[in-house]
Amino acid sequence: MCLANGELPATEQTKFREMCSLLQSVVHFEYHEKLEALKDSYASLNPDQDTRKIGLNDDEAAEDFVEGLDEILNKANYEKLSEKEIGLAMKEASLFKLRLHIDFENFEEILLFSRGESTRTEEVKGLYGLHKRQISFVNFDRVVIYIKFSSKIVSRHPNEKPGSTMLKMFQDVPRADIEMLLPNTRLGMRLMDKLLIGVPALIGGGAILTTKIGTSMILLGALLGFWMGVTAEPVELDKATIFALVAGMGGLGSYIWKQFINFKNRKLTFMQSLTESLYFKNLDNNAGVFHRLIDDAEEEECKEAILGYYFLLVRPQLESAAQLDVAIEEWLSEKWDCEIDFEVEDALGKLLTLGLVSNTGDSLNAVGIDTTCELLDERWDGYFSY
Repeated sequence: MCLANGELPATEQTKFREMCSLLQSVVHFEYHEKLEALKDSYASLNPDQDTRKIGLNDDEAAEDFVEGLDEILNKANYEKLSEKEIGLAMKEASLFKLRLHIDFENFEEILLFSRGESTRTEEVKGLYGLHKRQISFVNFDRVVIYIKFSSKIVSRHPNEKPGSTMLKMFQDVPRADIEMLLPNTRLGMRLMDKLLIGVPALIGGGAILTTKIGTSMILLGALLGFWMGVTAEPVELDKATIFALVAGMGGLGSYIWKQFINFKNRKLTFMQSLTESLYFKNLDNNAGVFHRLIDDAEEEECKEAILGYYFLLVRPQLESAAQLDVAIEEWLSEKWDCEIDFEVEDALGKLLTLGLVSNTGDSLNAVGIDTTCELLDERWDGYFSY
């Protein structure tokens, strides 16, 4: 994208590519160390491990891991959701027409991070598909969730042991449906769903009671009254009467069973909707999550540094961080139709640390490409001094 912009002379473009390659190698090496540190701190927490634990302290490891994870998520441009934001998301109406009940006492710690927040519009169906309407909702492109289970949790799942942890990554998650990402949720029905089952059941039940088994109920009442001494008039039971009584009770039992099956089928439909949604939204689990995050953080660091260096190189009139920030955001918006909140402080922090940009106090200046390549090459050689 930078080269396609045409502001860099043709004689410098090959050197610029080499500079980018060196920068990516340096950043990759630095993040390899961060990855190894995360792997070490996660070793005793990993529910998918296939090695033995030797000399590992779970409590200290959990604290170190959360600190390291938070740093990587920040570098990968994720934002941590506050308890207030999580609470508001839980109260929003679900887009999947589900009601989930969550027992937060099962969790000792819950951390949620999101990236790529946007407002989307979708068409939803109602009244058995006869009515359609447009709804707007807030959507997260990526969501990472870290959970530490309570020491008092009781669960049949082998990975939900007391004090164990869980790390997951999801994509395209509506803010209103964040609760579906949590384990140990119980599925419930909305008031509308209960009415859709309950009202027809009451109407149908009343019709059956008054038509098909009304005679049987009267006969049964007369028998109970005679046996309990309420009435002295005996009830004669012949074959026809017994058959009518049995048939009536069978009809009532059959109706009750049918309504129970209707309830179970609707619940299974909801479960299928939830399962399909999670199946396609899940990106990674446990150790795989921070491997992916490390790669994301590397990419973000490189892109920020390359953009910052390029604009300071080709536009020397950009003298401050604010001017650089505006120039890059406008360029991305106008030329590439992409609204981005550019992390200019992260970009300049990396460039100043590497010595690729100088800050005299009054202005920022990019070092020449030749010097930049030499500095990056020296840093790379310094990693393997022997």
